[in-house]
Amino acid sequence: MNPSSAPAQAQLVRLAEGDRAAVSFTLDGRPATALEGDTVLTAVLTNTCSLRRNEFSGQPRAGFCMMGACQDCWIATDSGERLRACSTFIRAGMQLRSGQEEPA
Repeated sequence: MNPSSAPAQAQLVRLAEGDRAAVSFTLDGRPATALEGDTVLTAVLTNTCSLRRNEFSGQPRAGFCMMGACQDCWIATDSGERLRACSTFIRAGMQLRSGQEEPA
């Protein structure tokens, strides 16, 4: 993905490594793509502006330490499993929930 094709609200813009295979997943029920070898955190933040909302303040969060120590990057799957987004690699078909879905 080059900068001009990045989603408008993405926190991260991929500048290099666009030659890896694409991986499809869903984020909050919407289709999304990442590249093979991306962490869930990278996959989410190249598609949207934040990973989740803070459970106490409601403020957007995008991870903090990026190495699995701070506990700030948890994300859920559709089945309710909790994952550390910074240390879990994206897999094709993953169904992720950020808790930021638009109300129905």
